[in-house]
Amino acid sequence: MIQRYASGGPWEEVVGYSRAVAAGDRVITAGCTSTVDGEVAFVGDAYNQTRQAYLIALDAIVALGADIVNVVRTRTYLVDPDDAEAAGRAHRELFGSVKPVSTMVVVARLIHPDHLVEVEVEAIKP
Repeated sequence: MIQRYASGGPWEEVVGYSRAVAAGDRVITAGCTSTVDGEVAFVGDAYNQTRQAYLIALDAIVALGADIVNVVRTRTYLVDPDDAEAAGRAHRELFGSVKPVSTMVVVARLIHPDHLVEVEVEAIKP
């Protein structure tokens, strides 16, 4: 059984994707940024953009039947390697007790020039 979750983000309908999908016991999010109500939140602040993006992803995970303790993988995409410490701190504050496998990479740019961070989360339903 496949379940799809839409958060109402501005690109979901335009591009044709779901914020998250549950397939069997796996729950996987699309890339999440700190876009709230169609606007980039925390412009210039990698720590808060990371935190906000992961909270958006976690909302989707919860909506599909998992929780933060069920997270097994995270990915953090940065446009500036100097933001790694701030992004890592936000990640640790959210996932430090869960300790999922995690990847952090630097990319050339993201879809909006004010996005410093994009994240993905994978969880296993209990």
